[in-house]
Amino acid sequence: MEREYELQTHRAEDRHWWYRGRRRVLERVIEQLHLPARARILDAGCGSGRNMVELVHHGTVTGVELSQTSVSLARDRNVGEVIEGSVLEMPFAADSFELAASLDVIEHLEDDLAALRELRRVVAPGGSLLITVPAYQWLWSGHDEINHHHRRYTRRSLLRVAKQAGWEPVRTTYFNSLLLPVAIALRVLDRFSSKTTESSLDLWVPPPALNWLLERPLALEAALIGRHTRIPAGLSLLVVLR
Repeated sequence: MEREYELQTHRAEDRHWWYRGRRRVLERVIEQLHLPARARILDAGCGSGRNMVELVHHGTVTGVELSQTSVSLARDRNVGEVIEGSVLEMPFAADSFELAASLDVIEHLEDDLAALRELRRVVAPGGSLLITVPAYQWLWSGHDEINHHHRRYTRRSLLRVAKQAGWEPVRTTYFNSLLLPVAIALRVLDRFSSKTTESSLDLWVPPPALNWLLERPLALEAALIGRHTRIPAGLSLLVVLR
């Protein structure tokens, strides 16, 4: 993505309702993995390292990130080693991690199969891969363009490429479902206007009360996912692979 947009993303991710809500969902899922003590955890495409702040509570975390700007920010957090490099070719021995997380990353890569194979190489036998991606190609919009996405996924399309890479599915669920109708409306507007659309609003942090209110649906979904509920539709897709 463009550097200024990248910096805007990093400024928003601590407070923005979507990032906060996604972290709630991820925490519930990771708790259910029952990782070993001192688990070795990889954040593949770690961005500014914000998710590493939570991942470090579950083990020793290492981040890999291609952007120099993001690498610098991630290192400043001092929660784990951060290596500048590509998810497609990582400087780790085989079987180095019990858990790899790749959170809204592989949609940015032209060759998602190669990335999933490389992640398969570095995860130890019996280990897990946690992935989140944007859902539904028919929801493609200016948001995807500005973020340099190559695709959006369905459960079927993501599992198909994951199985080709040697992974077996453990769990899948969509999330951010209650705001799906709003997103659909914004996507429609995005096709007719380049001014006030979802792609220009996605990094706007609302006033605290509204921000809290917008986070409530994701908080509810996190609680449901924590009870092993599978949500059938949503703006994002989460998959656990082994």
